Amino acid sequence: MTAVPALDVADVTKTFGGRRPLRANDGVSLTVPEGAVVGLLGHNGAGKTTLVNQVAGLLLPDSGSLRVVGHDVVAHPERTRREISVQAQANVPITGLTPRTAIELVGRIRGGARRDVARRTDGLIEALDLGQWASTPAHKVSGGVARLTAFAMTAVVPGRLVILDEPTNDVDPVRRRLLWTQIKALADDGAGVLLVTHNVREAEHAVDDLVILDRGRVIAHGTVAELTHPLRSTLQLDVDLPPGRTVAWPPCATETGHDGLRARASVPAARAAEAVAWAQDAVDRGDLDRYSVTPASLEDVYVELVGAAGETSTHAPVPAGHDADTTEGTLR
Repeated sequence: MTAVPALDVADVTKTFGGRRPLRANDGVSLTVPEGAVVGLLGHNGAGKTTLVNQVAGLLLPDSGSLRVVGHDVVAHPERTRREISVQAQANVPITGLTPRTAIELVGRIRGGARRDVARRTDGLIEALDLGQWASTPAHKVSGGVARLTAFAMTAVVPGRLVILDEPTNDVDPVRRRLLWTQIKALADDGAGVLLVTHNVREAEHAVDDLVILDRGRVIAHGTVAELTHPLRSTLQLDVDLPPGRTVAWPPCATETGHDGLRARASVPAARAAEAVAWAQDAVDRGDLDRYSVTPASLEDVYVELVGAAGETSTHAPVPAGHDADTTEGTLR
């Protein structure tokens, strides 16, 4: 018997109306199995949050279906709400509360027994290194602590589907690692986790499966290994430049990115020795500060699929004659 996934999205379309109707989601399909972390990756404006809002029942799709542990989100919103825990992109205000009180309050609201909620709250506070601020009034904590508190509020009594929308925003690098451990723990305990992010490098190490969204459409879907497989014969050459210098790449290298004093190029694996010799010679001459050669990453795949224009892309225009939804909203 096939297990029912935590989330099944099938051919979902959502259009926002107005003078220039925009299709925020255009035939989106994806599955989040229970016990897995599935990343939903895309630049700002790709349609990620619009999709999340439909899964959570905050928006209705124009067409297609969304099912949470087998229940139709539109037909049975009360059932699906009980099965979902959501950490929104914006933190829930907890003015007048402390992190500990806020976490425990949500756990009790979600039906957890008092003793179990207290134990789970203690565990999350310790695991996320929040003990120093656990009893601090919310208005006095940093953005990172507030973000971790929001995650703990989501995880204290998790649903079978956990949606995390940019959970690492504002979190420092040390506690970010602790957060990833707890995200994985949710899946290990059986929840299906939909991780919404635009951080390619973090997603590469955190997810079991990945869906890449661009302009409201799914443009790639698979494991990190599957998505990076086409670039297995390519290496990445990263260089740091001294102030005032420009890079003159060797014939074997093709530039793929340049940001201030850092630049990147792709190099055929068969010509790695040539690239290393060029880079070392450039360092010896003082033309480079340092360099590194690494296998192609998910970020390279993402750039190739979406391209630099992705950061300024718009959603698909609605074809003439389409009856657009008249709801106004921010496309994210």
